[in-house]
Amino acid sequence: MGKLAILSGGGALPVMIAQAHPEAVRIVFEGVAHEMPEPVELHSIAKMGAIWQALKDAGVDRVVFAGGLGRPALNPADMDAGMMSIAPRLLTAMQQGDDALLRLIIAVFEEQGFAVVGAHEVLPDLCAPEGIFAGPEPDDVALNDAEKAKEVLDALAPVDVGQGAIVAAGLCLGIETLQGTDALLGFVAQTPDRLRRGKGVLVKAPKAGQDLRVDMPAIGPETVRNAAAAGLAGIVVSAGNVVLIDQPALKEALDETGLFLLGQVI
Repeated sequence: MGKLAILSGGGALPVMIAQAHPEAVRIVFEGVAHEMPEPVELHSIAKMGAIWQALKDAGVDRVVFAGGLGRPALNPADMDAGMMSIAPRLLTAMQQGDDALLRLIIAVFEEQGFAVVGAHEVLPDLCAPEGIFAGPEPDDVALNDAEKAKEVLDALAPVDVGQGAIVAAGLCLGIETLQGTDALLGFVAQTPDRLRRGKGVLVKAPKAGQDLRVDMPAIGPETVRNAAAAGLAGIVVSAGNVVLIDQPALKEALDETGLFLLGQVI
């Protein structure tokens, strides 16, 4: 078997994978903030052909995408032949939404002979288990809010909107969009009391049909603290399909805030 390569964006997840797989090739990108420890290889996203060649030269046969990258601004003048060869497909996919773009990324790496694996495959203990992870048992109100939030996410899945929704006493306070979960929680924190009843629950789950190899939802300690600041009672995640970042710190944050974290089959 060849080597694993970590194509790293920001956040703690790429670091966790690197710590578990110290032999892995670590790729970071120009203009993208990262926490990946040395040694790293710095590449331009615009020069995809150079990335593929570097991976092949290093004996890589598997790649894992981890961390946030966003959508880089690409200048055709900066592209190498490899990127130019996929640029028309890339532009089309970008207009169709995140799912289409991520499916294309998987496809072009597989066309180059690389197996694309998910973070949950290289770190199987990362995923949320079924049942209470930490915190108090949710009451019936919280469980009903979670069910309503799941209905919201199911309704939005066909239009590729987001992976999270917040419901309080049956009222939807917000949905996750391109800005992410923390932005959603910040928005809900600003909701005036006259517009909400009860505390509410955040539900986080993959979109229907989402390929978890390149876009797995994640919950970390900061998410818990932001949920507390938004006045929520707890968080419900899709068991086996959501990454729990820095689990000791996550449990500590749940203990500090009094929130629950529950894994359910969603």
